Amino acid sequence: MKNNIKNIFRKILLLTVVIVFANRLEAQERPNIILIMTDDQGWFDAGFNGNKTIKTPNLDLLASKGVIFDRFYSASAVCSPTRASVITGRNPYRIEIPDANSGHMKTQEITIAELVKKEGYATAHFGKWHLGIHTKKELDANRGGKEKHFKHYSVPSMHGYDEYFCTESKVPTYDPMISPAVYAEGESLKYGWSAIKKGTQSKDYNTAYWIGDEEKATENLEGDDTKVIMDRLLPFIEKSVKANKPFFTTVWPHTPHLPVVASEYYKNKYYGISNKQKLYYGCITALDDQIGRLWKDLEEKGIADNTMIWFCSDNGPENGTPGSAGHLKGRKRSLHEGGLRTPAFVVWPAKLKGNKRIDFPAFTSDYLPTVLSVLDIKYPDNRPLDGINLMSCIKKPKMKRKKPMGFRYKKQLSWVNHQYKLITKNNGKTYELYDLLNDVSEVKNIIKEKPELAKQMHKELDKWLESVNNSKKGNDY
Repeated sequence: MKNNIKNIFRKILLLTVVIVFANRLEAQERPNIILIMTDDQGWFDAGFNGNKTIKTPNLDLLASKGVIFDRFYSASAVCSPTRASVITGRNPYRIEIPDANSGHMKTQEITIAELVKKEGYATAHFGKWHLGIHTKKELDANRGGKEKHFKHYSVPSMHGYDEYFCTESKVPTYDPMISPAVYAEGESLKYGWSAIKKGTQSKDYNTAYWIGDEEKATENLEGDDTKVIMDRLLPFIEKSVKANKPFFTTVWPHTPHLPVVASEYYKNKYYGISNKQKLYYGCITALDDQIGRLWKDLEEKGIADNTMIWFCSDNGPENGTPGSAGHLKGRKRSLHEGGLRTPAFVVWPAKLKGNKRIDFPAFTSDYLPTVLSVLDIKYPDNRPLDGINLMSCIKKPKMKRKKPMGFRYKKQLSWVNHQYKLITKNNGKTYELYDLLNDVSEVKNIIKEKPELAKQMHKELDKWLESVNNSKKGNDY
């Protein structure tokens, strides 16, 4: 009898060891996934895209380890809509998030976080949210605490995230919870200021970092904003590793959205330029240091090789800032290339060869289909997705994009295929056509030279708009 009990105990112990080992092996095989998206960073606001002034050594190093996209687009020319596209793979107009501070992420939408969570991933969101309000009880940021916006209450935990640390919208890029009581010459509440010195009078910026239902963070909210975010991200990674769980996280720093604030340490990295430029460049370099901190942490934990990191911005550079789209036409709020193309790369050492640039056109709506393909997850619905799986395109960069990308912002519409862009800025009254492979700066409108092509693209755009409007009516649900 005793021998039988011992044998049963041994078998249970052996089975437990096998299950634990199998789970650990599976967690190691499935990649960790980090989607980093900065805020209003122009295509040329990074060293890896040729900028010789701005200091982004960590981003440059990380980009060199992966694949840089020369033609990566945000799904919209402003922030909230692009963010909606990142986690759903769908155009934001389908979800009724057409502009910043408008609409909210609906629970009927299917997000990456929800899908990977079902596969055993730990999930978290850090940084800016901008897809709904976080509180009905007090005034917060742009919409929080105002009764007319209560219908837009929508927090990350309602969309597949186990935990979150985020703001409704913008915050200063240094000491994110406060602003100066008095501004120095050339500095302002709108544009930004030099980091407030200890002992100097300040006031509340009237926003908060939220960590749960009507629950605010109250500690470690001083210093560089991206560091404040990273101080929460790294423990989440640590906890996931200890639990032998792969992790998925969206990390959305506020940098370099106005107001840009930088400490003297980062301002002093730049010489011979205006204070306005020092604030802007300094806050990006501060962010860059935290990206380096993240990569070092992944390497120390031995998980860097099997972590897939995507990096991009949510739209082009803000008007009136030193931010730059380089040789591209337009800025934030424009559907020309400068308003949509962003600095972007993907790193996944275990699967993707580094030190490569591709000009395959891709955009933020491609994230969801790509992640699902990597994890061999079937999308559980037949509603329309606007993105495609990018993995084969990354590995075979000479491929052409077969599924065009549609863009819409206010009175602007655009339809972009592998080579050409059809665009209107007046609700379709007149159109322009550009050859993006031979005229990236959109100098020459060739619509009179290629009327049949323009007509065909116009038909495709109209068909896509019909689909988008059908989704907007709630028919996908």
